[in-house]
Amino acid sequence: VQLVESGGGLVQAGGSLRLSCAASGSIFSTNNGDWYRQAPGKQREFVARITSGGSTSYADSVKGRFTISRDSAEKTVYLQMNSLKPEDTGVYYCYAWGQLIRNWGQGTQVTVSS
Repeated sequence: VQLVESGGGLVQAGGSLRLSCAASGSIFSTNNGDWYRQAPGKQREFVARITSGGSTSYADSVKGRFTISRDSAEKTVYLQMNSLKPEDTGVYYCYAWGQLIRNWGQGTQVTVSS
């Protein structure tokens, strides 16, 4: 299973971006989809999750600002990021996991300027 992230870029503080994670098949009906991020010099950290059943959870640092969702074909997971802050800067990775898979995407860079 391949995961391809897109939608990153440079945005000013307070702006919005929408990240996409496209899978090579309809894997999100039976697998969970996570977003992680890694800032320069820091460890990769959890951002958000949507379970195969559709439940969502978020890191405290992004609650109320980020929304994770998936499409009806269950091939793509999205991360809508609003009210972005400079501390949201980093490489954002998609991670699909379940009983049979543990796959990471290649990452997409998000840079928030102050």
